[in-house]
This record gives sequence, structure tokens and C-alpha cells, in this order.
Amino acid sequence: MSQSTLLSVHPRLAVEGGRISLHGSGFRVEQSSLPKVSIDGRAARVVFASPARLDVLVPPVATDRPAAVHVDGSDGTLAIDVGTVAASGLHQVDSPAIDRHGNLFVTYSGTRGQQVPVSIFRVDLEGARDTCSSSIVNPTSMAFDGDGRLFVSSRFEGNVYRLAPDGTAERFATNLGIACGLAFASDGTLFVGDRSGTIFAVDRSGRATSFATLPSSVAAFHLACEGDALFVTAPTLSPNDAVFRIGLDGRASVVTRLFGRPQGLAIGPMGDLYVVEALAGASGLYRVDRQTGARDLVVAAADLIGVAFDRFGGLVVCSNDTAYRMSSRWRESDVAG
Repeated sequence: MSQSTLLSVHPRLAVEGGRISLHGSGFRVEQSSLPKVSIDGRAARVVFASPARLDVLVPPVATDRPAAVHVDGSDGTLAIDVGTVAASGLHQVDSPAIDRHGNLFVTYSGTRGQQVPVSIFRVDLEGARDTCSSSIVNPTSMAFDGDGRLFVSSRFEGNVYRLAPDGTAERFATNLGIACGLAFASDGTLFVGDRSGTIFAVDRSGRATSFATLPSSVAAFHLACEGDALFVTAPTLSPNDAVFRIGLDGRASVVTRLFGRPQGLAIGPMGDLYVVEALAGASGLYRVDRQTGARDLVVAAADLIGVAFDRFGGLVVCSNDTAYRMSSRWRESDVAG
């Protein structure tokens, strides 16, 4: 019986439950049972099979090193990076935030108007978790300014708060509608997304002015800023939602309509745009070509909401209730097909 060959895996980054594709030749799929696939020695369920491709779901893997992918009856193994749980028991409605030291900030946002015991947690690089703040109702989005201060929006109150090192929340800007997405420009301007359709520009004194208008969203606006462009996702019920680019003149254009429910987004270490797709069946983190709008799956996951990069090249992705750290530093080889 001829040996099958495992040639490549895509994507090379995943979290538990993510769907990855194994490419090769001679996979024996005409038999009564499908080929057996293991990841880090644990069985992975095959959900699609052809002689040249196997799609599998990543099982729970607890490792801080590359996980070996093996197909019974095939030559050799390949490796993927499986994210480890950094924090669980969360309620994220946007991306997490990472400070200049690599500490991760995550939320328990709660239902509308719910006052929870701890609303924002800090998780260090060793995984230790402590209370950052308990005073903001429905914390939604977070962003650090150029001085390393954390700003947090409250979709319940329509305010943005600035946190002191001890977690005390100072009201910074008010009357911002259903305030959600936050992003800082290099000049210190804070952009705030009101999911009812307005993007506000807030100056250093906390004065807000209307900057741009987009269609309203059924979920949070999500923002990322780089140079002369603000990128925004505003998920609706459409199967073809837009990722928007807004210039400094406030004019919006469409980067792509290839997403069904785009949510968190971030600018990567190399200046690339990364967008979370939350639509079932296509969920994961994608790199988006700003010129053509083409997208490529980078992190396979079942139900992501947010993404954040740190200045060291580390990557964190999060679902509604769990944040995952990818164990490797960010390299172009990690995301190559």
C-alpha cells in the first residue's frame, strides 16, 4: 500500500476548536474509516477529507511549544502554534489591550447596566491575574495613549474613562452615544465609535466632535488607527459586511466586503491590517490586503471577537469568554501558506 504524504498545513496558528487544512497527496479516504490525525499526540476530528486535503478541528492542547501534526500512514510531521489560555471566565465585547510591558488587559463587561465585582483584569506574562478596576459599568473597548495610560469606553453610559495606576476611573469624555471602539492617532486624538453610526474625534482635553458617519451596527464598532487612516468594522446582519478606511478628512471608503461579521481589528508589527471574522464557518483572524481587499486566514478559531499585538511581536486573540496567547513571536513564516 502506497504511503501518503503530508506537505503543508494552513493556517499555522490556531486555538482550540479552530479548523485547519492539511494538504498533501494520497490520503486514503475511500476506505470505511477516515485517516487518523493527531496534534501534539491528541486525536483531531476530521471534518472534511479528500485525497489531497484533510480539514481537522484542533483539540485541546496545553503546550508552549510548536505542536506536532501527524497523519497516520503519512511521511513525517508538521508543526502548528496552538494558543494557550491566558485568561478565561471573561466577557469580552471587543479586543483586549496590551501595555508596553506585555501585560494583558481583559474585561468582564456583563449585561447592560450590570455592576460586576471586577470589570477589568490585568494578566501578566506569567499568567498571574489581578484586579485592575471595578468602577466602570459595561467596559467595552480599551486603548493605551502615547503615555501608556489606559482609556476605556462604557457602552452603557456613553462615556470614556481614563484609568489611574490604582484602577480609579476618571471620566474623560461624555455624551458619545453607544460608545465602543477606541483608537489613538499619533497626535493624541482619540477616536471613539458610537455604534449608532458616528465616529467621534476627542482631543486631549476630552472635547468631542463628530468626525465621520457610518451605517449603524448590531454590535460594537471596532477601531484601529495607523498613520493617516482609521480602520473600522461595524458588523450588521448582512452576509457581506464592509471593513472601512476613513481618511483624516473624515471620508470613508471600503477596504473589503469579504467578511460576514467582522469584529476586532489591529495593525500588525509589519503594518498589515488584521481583522477578526466572527461568522460561523469562517471564523478566525485574517490578514487583509489594504489595496485589493483580499484576505488570508492567519489564526484558525471557532468564535473569535478580538485581537491585539504587543510591541514585542506577541499576539493575543480572544473569544467572548477566553483570551489566548500565541506562544511564538510574530514572524512572516508563521502565516505563510
